[in-house]
Amino acid sequence: MYRVDDEQRRIRLGRRHLLAPSARVTSAVTVSDAVVALHATDAATLYLSVCARLSDPGVGVVEQALYEDVSLVRLLSMRNTLFTVSTDVAPAVDASNARSVATKERSKLLKHLREDGKGLGEQWLADTERQTLAALNTRGRATGSELSAAVPALRTKITVFPGTKQETVQGVASRVIRVLAADGRIRRDRPRGSWTSSQFRWTAAEPWPVSDASAAREEVAMRWLHSYGPGTESDLKWWTGWGVRETRAALAAAGAEEVLLDNGAVAWVAPGDVADEPSPEPWAALLPGLDPSAMGWADRSFQLPAAHRAALFDRAGNIGPTVWWNGTIIGGWAQRSNGELVWRLLADVGEEASRLIEAEAARLSAWTDDARITPRFRTPLERELTS
Repeated sequence: MYRVDDEQRRIRLGRRHLLAPSARVTSAVTVSDAVVALHATDAATLYLSVCARLSDPGVGVVEQALYEDVSLVRLLSMRNTLFTVSTDVAPAVDASNARSVATKERSKLLKHLREDGKGLGEQWLADTERQTLAALNTRGRATGSELSAAVPALRTKITVFPGTKQETVQGVASRVIRVLAADGRIRRDRPRGSWTSSQFRWTAAEPWPVSDASAAREEVAMRWLHSYGPGTESDLKWWTGWGVRETRAALAAAGAEEVLLDNGAVAWVAPGDVADEPSPEPWAALLPGLDPSAMGWADRSFQLPAAHRAALFDRAGNIGPTVWWNGTIIGGWAQRSNGELVWRLLADVGEEASRLIEAEAARLSAWTDDARITPRFRTPLERELTS
């Protein structure tokens, strides 16, 4: 059995995730495909992740792909999380993950409607969805508030979790819109405000063609192996949110090959992907919270020293903004309210690393300009740096 050591895993990351300067590209779509999917729960993360991998970073490159070309789309998919993927990858992600998420979202909403006791159910939801789509088609694009103003049913309030400590009264607008988006019948358009805003407008969309879920899982597994391999079965199961049976079947269908890791664990690579790769030039990176290079594996020990974890993760397991040196996470960064970019290194990495980190910070500051970036999931180190 071939062995892929931790150093080779870090080399692959620098090359395949487009983080070494010589690996950077000019297209936001190329970036997305290189990492399979970009986290999009935090609006700013998407831009920061893409621009860290562009040779000429800028907001306009990402906006062009999202809103003009629509070559990048957001899907509620893996682990019931919002991701951005290219339109080439979207059908496989939709069939392998997003369809089941959409089914659960609809079931959850219908359960809340029934428990509310007003007699609302499937027919009411279908009528409300139809009215919402009609209003959106008339307007072209609209915010949730604008849709609620146009569709009286969206102003309905229901009691969720009645009779429990969690009982509360909520409006249905956001839930109905979430279900429509999960079904692929609407999509997020330009936000109100800047690129860091999550107050999106919505526009009509066409659902992705129905395709075989097993074949879609095979494709997603193969893409993940090319981008993140070697990775363990547990890594892929965690990243996708699939069950053990689906994960094993996808790896088998993809023809994944076994390799050994430095810690003795058995991992998987794409067929034939066992040869060592040459080291790229020394590189540093400042990546945002939830960046895919930190979120691609359940076990990050090859890139993240255990002693650094407490400072860089929140209590829910979300990683914050990180500083990287040649494939290892060595610290964290933040932006203060006055726009100043600050960072703290958790390891002594030498003069060359410090110089390249400063250059990356300057590059990041140049394209973000006067934007203010506060991660949605705040970590101990990020909070310390901005206090």
